[in-house]
Amino acid sequence: MSTAAQRQPQPRTQPQTRTQRKTLVASDLDRTLIYSAPALQLPMPDADAPRLLCVEVYEHKPLSYLTETAAGLLTQLAADTVFVPTTTRTREQYHRIHLPGPAPEFAICANGGHLLVDGVSDLEWHRQVAARLADECASLAEVRDHLLAAADPAWLLKERIAEGLFVYLVVERSLLPEGWVKELAEWAEGRGWTVSLQGRKIYAVPQPLTKSAAVREVARRTDATQILAAGDSLLDADLLLDADRAWRPGHGELADSGWIAPNVEVLGETGVVAGEEILRRFSLAAAGR
Repeated sequence: MSTAAQRQPQPRTQPQTRTQRKTLVASDLDRTLIYSAPALQLPMPDADAPRLLCVEVYEHKPLSYLTETAAGLLTQLAADTVFVPTTTRTREQYHRIHLPGPAPEFAICANGGHLLVDGVSDLEWHRQVAARLADECASLAEVRDHLLAAADPAWLLKERIAEGLFVYLVVERSLLPEGWVKELAEWAEGRGWTVSLQGRKIYAVPQPLTKSAAVREVARRTDATQILAAGDSLLDADLLLDADRAWRPGHGELADSGWIAPNVEVLGETGVVAGEEILRRFSLAAAGR
């Protein structure tokens, strides 16, 4: 073959871009896809436990895991769909996570308060969210002051404001008085806020601050025609309801309350094995099965 022929550009198949894909997968992270050591729930004999991959380190220590099988499933899913991590975590907390596969083009942080595009917050989206919260809800300062006044130092470990949008308490759950969260939720509801208990954290979040709204925006930008979703907590309920098909694991706040919906499949699996099964269901649904 001549040198000139060798230099001729060869035709190649163009890879499918994210915006060409029609299935959007929006998944919660903590206790849905990734798990801390206390949340793994490995009841099988030690010799039968799945191999784990660490995907987050915090303060020089491993923090969050998924199974190696789940890692393979997620890598393929991200290649076949628009995969959107959808979390209540702040941007700083989210960036500690290193999921297998390519970095997602889109991610949703702060329960919908920040829409990341290639890792950077979309300022116009954040401005719209902030304006709506100011119009429709009691102020963050009012809610925070009430939480701190109602909390008992005997069980309150930490208090944090997340991204200037919502507040959460870290508590010693075994000492938390029965009915305290319910009373707080009733107080907050009249002020346009939602309360959610997740592990040792009690979240107070403005009702208009939703994962589903941000997911709809990503679906608009990517021309997605099918939305799949998964989550385990009350703050995921709107996300699951807004999806065409959704899944929740056999553990978590939604499971504890018996929450169900027509478009939501309830899995029997719990812990890190549930995360693997969720990814398997995503893959099958994306393939039309």
